[in-house]
Amino acid sequence: MTITTCVFDAYGTLFDVSAAARRAADADPALADIWQPLSEDWRRKQLEYSWLRAITGDHVPFREVTGNALDWAMERHGLTGDALRARLMDLYFVLDAYPEVPAMLDALLAKGLRAAILSNGSPDMLEAAVSSAGIGARLEAVLSVEDVGVFKPARSVYDLVGTRMGCAPEQVLFVSSNGWDAAGAAGYGFRTAWVNRAGLPMDRLAARPHHVLSDLTTIPELC
Repeated sequence: MTITTCVFDAYGTLFDVSAAARRAADADPALADIWQPLSEDWRRKQLEYSWLRAITGDHVPFREVTGNALDWAMERHGLTGDALRARLMDLYFVLDAYPEVPAMLDALLAKGLRAAILSNGSPDMLEAAVSSAGIGARLEAVLSVEDVGVFKPARSVYDLVGTRMGCAPEQVLFVSSNGWDAAGAAGYGFRTAWVNRAGLPMDRLAARPHHVLSDLTTIPELC
């Protein structure tokens, strides 16, 4: 089938997850030397906690997972203080979009394609990020796992696309910066593109992404 719909993961795909710690460091010289490992640990634990909660069925909103991961990362790096924690959490709600995102979405719309987000993010987090980035008018839908109460890569999450967008899996190009997410979506039946910004090895999983890209620029060419 012809691709009619492009569905994007949000965090790390459209939005730069390192932006919160980086922007905090711009205002606080004490973070200058540690913001990058802090951000990496924050993101790693955020993903690990989402996987573990999906396995155990102990679901909580992504906002709570994000806060738990930040607490762990701050403790690891010897950081304390409610004000710093609150600042970092606030910045996570207004992450910078990657620079190629607006033009890429415009190119999809110019080709008559539909665009949407499918994310682990809580609805309030996603609404804030989309609004801050100014891309809401380019998206037909912003889908959150909160509608099914489990994190990716559970199949019920990917089901949301067909349920809400009314398209067959074969009509979807699913795009994620997470190799495991792109693989999970490929196993589900979507065409998939892994945005491998860091040049990482392919994950050894049952399915593999159909395309591997360094950024989002060429996504319209795949449809």
